[in-house]
Amino acid sequence: MASIARSSLRMRPAMMRAPVARAFATTGARRAAYFPDEPAAPTVVSAIPGPKNKAAVAELDKVFDVRSVNMLTDYSKSHGNYIADLDGNQLLDVYAQIASIPVGYNNPHLKEVATSPEMVSALINRPALGNFPSADWANILETGLLKVAPKGLNQVFTAMAGSDANETAYKAAFMYYRQRQRGGPQTEFTEEELQSTMRNQGPGSPQLSIMSFKSAFHGRLFGSLSTTRSKPIHKLDIPAFDWPQATFPTLKYPLAEHAQENAQEEKRCLEEVERLIQEFHNPVAAVVVEPIQSEGGDNHASPAFFRGLREITQRHGVLFIVDEVQTGVGATGKFWAHDHWNLPTPPDMVTFSKKAQAAGYYYGNPALRPNKPYRQFNTWMGDPARALIFRGIIEEIERGDLIKNTASTGDYLYAGLQRLAERYPEHLQNLRGQGQGTFIAWDSPRRDDIIAKSKAEGINIGGSGQNAIRLRPMLVFQKHHADLLLERVEKIIQKL
Repeated sequence: MASIARSSLRMRPAMMRAPVARAFATTGARRAAYFPDEPAAPTVVSAIPGPKNKAAVAELDKVFDVRSVNMLTDYSKSHGNYIADLDGNQLLDVYAQIASIPVGYNNPHLKEVATSPEMVSALINRPALGNFPSADWANILETGLLKVAPKGLNQVFTAMAGSDANETAYKAAFMYYRQRQRGGPQTEFTEEELQSTMRNQGPGSPQLSIMSFKSAFHGRLFGSLSTTRSKPIHKLDIPAFDWPQATFPTLKYPLAEHAQENAQEEKRCLEEVERLIQEFHNPVAAVVVEPIQSEGGDNHASPAFFRGLREITQRHGVLFIVDEVQTGVGATGKFWAHDHWNLPTPPDMVTFSKKAQAAGYYYGNPALRPNKPYRQFNTWMGDPARALIFRGIIEEIERGDLIKNTASTGDYLYAGLQRLAERYPEHLQNLRGQGQGTFIAWDSPRRDDIIAKSKAEGINIGGSGQNAIRLRPMLVFQKHHADLLLERVEKIIQKL
């Protein structure tokens, strides 16, 4: 990395300080650890978007809404931590398909999984899992999804996506709530319940609620969207349930300098949660929370806050659902982000998707399984093909010790960003995510400008909330990748 740093200095002769990347330069020996064939550095050979990309987007626009398209990607030329476009540009990808690529583009082991006889059968004979699961479905679950189940949770309901995972978890919470009111799973439904639910009225369709937090994001289906509070555009024109919103802590940074203020803020938020549970007009069946509010701006809270949430939910008989759709599968330096909290008892349900390349929710209490078949059901109920991919991902994580790699690389990257924040405090504010692997973010009043300029410097990066820049590298992101990122972030800032 020293040659890169020297090149950077030649481009900035007036600067007397070495770039941050040089201070943290790593040896070339680490570069080939996971993807020996990936590019050594980003390559930008055209404007982005380039002519081929623009032409392809125009063609796609004839049949598909392209207004949210970031860039058309050449996946055949994307490798490891690098994403390629149609014009030959290779970008270091620290956004990773909105945090959903875990072990690199075109991972060789996943290619083997994708061409295995098991996969071929799962793809061409996709089963309706609730009715016709394959003979090996139990083994696929036990050697894959359940192998990494959160502590204390030994069962899984598989779903299609993160929104679906949360939606079905909410349904499980409502059915469990009503089952307890009836006196247990053996109590039969009344005729009034059966008739009224067909009219969308009580008591068959009860006025219950799920509590979520301000700035939360839990998906875009009807139930999950009612708990989403991140941006109005996500919710406009869609009917919503009358469910409560609690305040998520707004912490001040650096944390060490604001410990007392932050503790008071979290105490105030916990008191509000308890008050809402006690007073909200639609009884609260569950509280759902993200370990780190991602779409809402990468908002953090302390382990003590989440332990407080768990204590309150247990005290009031309310289920505690942890939404690990974006934080799960290693990104925070632990397989599940809630492992950082040291909870005295596990969550009631943990939802997952994204990096798992599969989706669903884990649970441990057998009573969360509905008392009758077909109450929690759809045609596919997940996808064995995606479960096989997740098993391959788990194998790759274990083979490469990728959780440890993410924790170590995250510490290294955070230290480099701290130095940048000291150098450019107006552009790197509220740096957060220390000790949380590579799940790191900061605020910048020029956020949109930084993101707009990043591709020209060979970086694919994303934002969240009002002015946050969020990093979502893959688990194969290493220290030499961090050096490349730090150098380019500094270069972008200097051009603002």
